[in-house]
Amino acid sequence: MESGRDKAEVFTLAEVSKHSSREDCWLIINGKVYDVTKFLEDHPGGDEVLLAATGKDATDDFEDVGHSATARAMMNEYFVGEIDASTIPTKVKYTPPKQPYYNQDKTSDFIVRILQFFVPLAILGLAVAVRIYTKSE
Repeated sequence: MESGRDKAEVFTLAEVSKHSSREDCWLIINGKVYDVTKFLEDHPGGDEVLLAATGKDATDDFEDVGHSATARAMMNEYFVGEIDASTIPTKVKYTPPKQPYYNQDKTSDFIVRILQFFVPLAILGLAVAVRIYTKSE
């Protein structure tokens, strides 16, 4: 397929996923489909990076790397069409599992404050006692 056509062809995710080998590698980035087969050997990150991004929307992978303006301009050369967005699964927002209610006020504030005061004081007293004991021997 050639780039620069007047009307972009629309592909489904299933169609794009069929192109996932070194001999035929297509990627989806920002709703567009790119045939990067000829670019695999020249990709600075190696061909494995591109091959790992096939069969899914690789937009996040592409953006996370922080490609240069030159790299973005090169993409036009590999453009083959648009993706039918309805064929890409929506990202599911992570919802943590329900936790049993934890009552942070089980221990009264007063007891915590007393412990915060007396524990360091006890450690200091113990250190002084050990020092006096070892000095007197």
